[in-house]
Amino acid sequence: MNNISNRRQPPASLAPRDLAALIDISAVQAFHTEADVRELAGIAVAEGFIAAHALPNFVPLLRSLVPSGGLTLVGGPVGFPSGGHSTRTKTAEAVELAENGAQELDMMINVGRIKSGDFGYVRSEIRAIVEAIAPVPLKVILELAHLTDEEIRAASAIVAESGAAFVKTGTGWTPSATTLEKLKLIVETVGGAVEIKASGGIRSLDAIAGMMRLGVTRFGINTQVAVDLVRQCTALPGGRLDIAGKAG
Repeated sequence: MNNISNRRQPPASLAPRDLAALIDISAVQAFHTEADVRELAGIAVAEGFIAAHALPNFVPLLRSLVPSGGLTLVGGPVGFPSGGHSTRTKTAEAVELAENGAQELDMMINVGRIKSGDFGYVRSEIRAIVEAIAPVPLKVILELAHLTDEEIRAASAIVAESGAAFVKTGTGWTPSATTLEKLKLIVETVGGAVEIKASGGIRSLDAIAGMMRLGVTRFGINTQVAVDLVRQCTALPGGRLDIAGKAG
């Protein structure tokens, strides 16, 4: 898994709409209300963000608010935010979300099993959910703040061989931000076998450009920050974010 030559090369630059098409926005905190979900849907559709995610009970509402066949996908979380649910519970939740119209799912990995070295359990769980919801793509969240470097490598390798579509860095429920150093561990491990979604503490165009140069192809960003970043991209010279060099 250490061959990074197979990963997709990033574009030289991004227009604002291209940037929005790489960003997931969400209302998945415990305090988010129906009004928040309605606002989320409106922003996602208006700005062209690639996906909007809501907590499972709000996914049917979100699905009703986001036009089918448009630029924005509807998503939801599985086993969120702890990852400690049983495989049977996670699978049932994933199937229900898919039946309710979710077009992609972000599943929290079982951190306790990773830290216990029970990699077979984790591998079997991911594969079971991938199979149960196919062809709906699954992103697997590692929650890097809870893992050592070796555990990040081990978990990334499991995700890459499990049939999941993405490995994702975090839920956004921990205070730790995703760093380039931690992302490098994932990139070096998965070698282009699975896409990478960076989430948690991403606040600048420079950070996005740097992560894309490493191989990140999707971002989870706070809704207001995401809107602001698209506006900042519009204001750049030529209205494009330079990925090959530095923003601005």
